[in-house]
This record gives sequence, C-alpha cells and structure tokens, in this order.
Amino acid sequence: MNDYSIGFIGGGRIVKIMLKAFVNRYVSLQSVVVFEPNPESRNMLRDEFPFVSFVEDVLYVFEQSILFLALHPPVIKELLESKKIPELSNTIVISLAPKITIDKLSRALSSTNVVRLLPNATSYINKGYNPVVFSNDFDSFQKTYVMGLLKMLGNTFEVEETKLEGYAILSAMLPTYFWFQWDGLVELGKSVGFTEEESREVVKNTLPGAIDLLYDSGLKPEEVMNLIPVKPMEECQQDIMAMYKTKLIDLFNKIHP
Repeated sequence: MNDYSIGFIGGGRIVKIMLKAFVNRYVSLQSVVVFEPNPESRNMLRDEFPFVSFVEDVLYVFEQSILFLALHPPVIKELLESKKIPELSNTIVISLAPKITIDKLSRALSSTNVVRLLPNATSYINKGYNPVVFSNDFDSFQKTYVMGLLKMLGNTFEVEETKLEGYAILSAMLPTYFWFQWDGLVELGKSVGFTEEESREVVKNTLPGAIDLLYDSGLKPEEVMNLIPVKPMEECQQDIMAMYKTKLIDLFNKIHP
C-alpha cells in the first residue's frame, strides 16, 4: 500500500477516530502532521498516537499529500477567507464538515483536488458508513488513491452532494439517538438480577437480530412490531417521534447549505 503523507487542521474527536481506524488496519503512514492550537486536544492525540507531529504554523499542514479540514463549518469558513492558504499544487483537500459545498471549497482553494467526507464514529472500529463526494474534475487516478485510504474507515461510498447533510442526520448522528438507551438498559438489567456483563451480552446480542427482522424479513414495519404483543413503551412512541422530527429537522436546516 502507498505511504500516505497526511495532515489535519484541527485535532479533535474525529481525528482520533480516523487515526485509530488507520492504525487498526496497519495503514502505512509516511507522516501525520496536525495543527491544533488547543493543548488539551494535542495531549489527547499525543498520548494515543505518539507518531503524530504537531506544528505551530498551519502552512506546514498544506505540504502533505492529503489534507483533512477537521474543523466546524464556521472555522473552515474563517480559514478559507483568511490569507493563510498557500497556492496548492498536488495537495488533496478533504473537508469533514457539513454545509460548505465542494464549489465553495474549490473556489476558495483555487483547486479541483477537493473532497467532502462525512466520517462516522463507528470508523473507530473500522465499521463506518461514510459518504464521500469528489469535485467534478477530480483526477480518476487520484480518486483511486484517496479511496484506498478512506475505505480503511469502513464502508466508504460516493453520493450526491445534495444528500450529504441528510447522511449526517440519518447516519453520522444516529448512534447518539440510541447509545444512551442501550446503556440505560444494561443498567436496568442489574435491577432484574443480571450482572453488568450478562446484561451487556443480552442487549448486544438482541439488537442485531431486531434490526435484521425489521429490514430483512419481508414484513411491513407494523407487522414486525405486532410480533411482540406487549409493548411497554408504546404510549411514549408518539412523543419520541415528535421529538425526533422537531430536533432533527431543525438541525438539518441549520447544517444544510
């Protein structure tokens, strides 16, 4: 595999997730350079990934073959409008943020080597579900090179750019809608006589079958739900769905270009 020379502007959670995925898959990394002003974030990465080099000048990051913009949209916008971006030649720029389009990135960077990726937290264990968009004039050979790296994160696939923020709502953030519930059920298991380990095993081994039954059984959703006669949470369902619609549609409208 190629020796990848990669850089990150930003050194937060998503950088930790991606580096962990690359390490898990023994990706050959020629160098990893990070620009991150926050000392706490730097120390977090340094402790887990001692091979990372931290730089004080953001210009050094632009010298890597692949550059990840691991920043929130307002910070990326501020960077693009600054005079800190050098003239790019062969550097491939991959934005990890919603809202800022390929067109805006390409014009601000004066480059066609631009990609948008929406990574998932599950990439930490190489099981991400990661939509990606390439600029229209992106070189096909370079695309193969980039996809070779990004596929280490999990299932990485091309999508229409107009759907990218939808993936943020329905995929990237989806675990947060359920993780606290699953963890709460593990705690509840202790109240009905299970050890924590037993309770974790019950929840962990029940979920995959429940998902497969809903989506792969050939039954309609209401038919699946009627297979279990007792539904302790039924009276809460409408309230939960109303919260989903209110919170998530509002969020989608905020992050959509």
